[in-house]
Amino acid sequence: MEADFEAIVVGAGLSGCAAAYSLAKQGSSVLLIERGKHPGSKNVSGGLMYCHALHKLIPEFWKEAPVERHVRRNVISLLSKESAASLSFDTSRFSVPPYNGYTVLLSKFNEWFASKVEQAGGIVTSGIFVENLLQEGDKIVGVRAGGEEIRSNLVIAADGVNSGLAEKAQLRSRFDSGSLALGVKSVLGLPRKTIEERFNVQGDDGVAYTFLGCTSGVQGGGFLYTNKESLSIGVVVGIGSLVEADAKSADLLDDLISHPTVKGLIEGADPLEYSAQLIPEGGIGAKPQLYRNGLLLVGDAAGFVQNNGLLLRGMDFAVASGAMAAEAGKRAKEKGDYSAATLSQYESLLKETFVLRDLQTYRNAPHFLENPRLYSTYPDLACDLMERLYAVDGSPRQNLVGAARKEMKGKVSLVRMVRDLLGARAL
Repeated sequence: MEADFEAIVVGAGLSGCAAAYSLAKQGSSVLLIERGKHPGSKNVSGGLMYCHALHKLIPEFWKEAPVERHVRRNVISLLSKESAASLSFDTSRFSVPPYNGYTVLLSKFNEWFASKVEQAGGIVTSGIFVENLLQEGDKIVGVRAGGEEIRSNLVIAADGVNSGLAEKAQLRSRFDSGSLALGVKSVLGLPRKTIEERFNVQGDDGVAYTFLGCTSGVQGGGFLYTNKESLSIGVVVGIGSLVEADAKSADLLDDLISHPTVKGLIEGADPLEYSAQLIPEGGIGAKPQLYRNGLLLVGDAAGFVQNNGLLLRGMDFAVASGAMAAEAGKRAKEKGDYSAATLSQYESLLKETFVLRDLQTYRNAPHFLENPRLYSTYPDLACDLMERLYAVDGSPRQNLVGAARKEMKGKVSLVRMVRDLLGARAL
């Protein structure tokens, strides 16, 4: 039976839009199906997008896309209950094109990205749930959606971390709790002038904060990003660690918001949005089979997220994987062969890019980040040491080494600290 489309892409997130846009630009007939009322409707808040992958796909996309602020300054803060020890990196190089990273609100951004798919000649349809895959023998030949059968030569599953299509295609089972994190985010409204004065930025410059020590010992950390007229703040915590600690993610976010240092940064802000989402953090060790006859996995559905404790990257991985899936689809179209053998070029293409290379480089990071001392002992130690060094109360002073040894006593041994430092090679 003749196909209705050369390709069907399920999910209008970053990976799905990138795949559909690339396919349409290549001249393929493509249908992009989104379950939400419109693309972006299920994406409440946002985060930090590193620009390189989308800039390659849509040069200087920031000139037309609804981006927020390009991140000029990055701050890493180790938090104790009352204090913060921070390291700040600021460079004017990140304030000129091609920009290193932009903060975005995905509800706006993905709607724009889907409009680019339409401009390129693709068809976008929303409010439709893809119920199942169509199969003939061992080949995927389309989808069942909205009670109808829609046939295609290729299906690209971009339906997120809980990809029902990946499971139905038996490419993977659900990610286990050890490979998942839970992100809880809030968007807080704050006037543009207040943001610029409080964070010492001008124009569209922005700041990104990473917090460690804000999760009560649970594996994870916090973040705060400046948008044009709002702040995105949240925590990302390992589900296994969260369950083991019998903690609630919402409480951890409240703790971060009420921390003395953070409280001053968000003072006067009005809550606008709240969301939670699952994040695949298993790394290369949790990578599923990426292809089979007539089907490819992209973005979160493929587990393409990389967390090294300082950077949490998923958006650039999503865009790049969508573009590479489209390239694999193009090659399959040219051969007239959508078999797994031909579509295996998708994984080969990913190995030529940063996607699988970076996941391989940080293959040991998930194990290292399970170290509980990273989320309590060391942030407390850093803050206590800085307080000891800066406090002047008339008592006899100690040099840095003496102060460090005194603070370490009863908290962590020198041998244990050295082993942890050696383990940091995973990062």
